[in-house]
Amino acid sequence: MILVRHGQSEFNAAFSVTRIDPGIHDPRLTEEGKRQAAAAAEALAGHPVRGLVASPYTRALETAHIIAEALRLPVTIDPIVGERAAYACDVGSPTSLLRGRWPHLAMDHLDERWWPEMEEPEHALLARCARFRAAMAARHDWRHVAVVTHWGFIRGLTGKRVGNGAVVPFDPTAPAPDSFE
Repeated sequence: MILVRHGQSEFNAAFSVTRIDPGIHDPRLTEEGKRQAAAAAEALAGHPVRGLVASPYTRALETAHIIAEALRLPVTIDPIVGERAAYACDVGSPTSLLRGRWPHLAMDHLDERWWPEMEEPEHALLARCARFRAAMAARHDWRHVAVVTHWGFIRGLTGKRVGNGAVVPFDPTAPAPDSFE
């Protein structure tokens, strides 16, 4: 399995300079973020990926769309791989709006408001990561899946801090990390 952190978003670009939440809800990718998504697609081309799982946040869906177009992969949306809710960027877009942007993606399983209502504590994120790890480990095809997700979720799964567009190998059958960067 491969974890892909979404490309740079408008939020990431502003926050990296000021370290202050710029108040951007469900941000889109920057031009740099689109380049990072294309580079992730190139990196994934050498792996036996047959499908993508993507977070419903716009920055992840845009990244997944770029990868899916380049590699001709199907995309499944799953909020379990969403970001740890902590900033304005973690307020999502209603499913009805997302359907308008990506009418070819199945979203019937999403509530209209699918993102967390409040900040997610670290222990809740780690519990969500454990549920995802167990669900993926039970799949016979996990080695052929790439997951377009977020910094906090990748950190919860691997213990590592990664940059935008990072491509990270992940074994859901391996033990959870016991420390975090």
